[in-house]
Amino acid sequence: MSSSFWRSIRMVGWSFFGIRKNSESQEDTARVNPFHIIVVGIAGAIIFVVGLILLVNWVVAK
Repeated sequence: MSSSFWRSIRMVGWSFFGIRKNSESQEDTARVNPFHIIVVGIAGAIIFVVGLILLVNWVVAK
């Protein structure tokens, strides 16, 4: 996979937490492919929602 894709994964991951230095964010924005951001963002959101659903089902089952 390309460096831009891995940078996109890291960028989206940090955005989920809301923790990011402005200088690093500007550098990443200049180097990443917008298509990668969209794909990684959608995949991250799906994984997050499925994880929450599984967690709730596990807690309710106990």
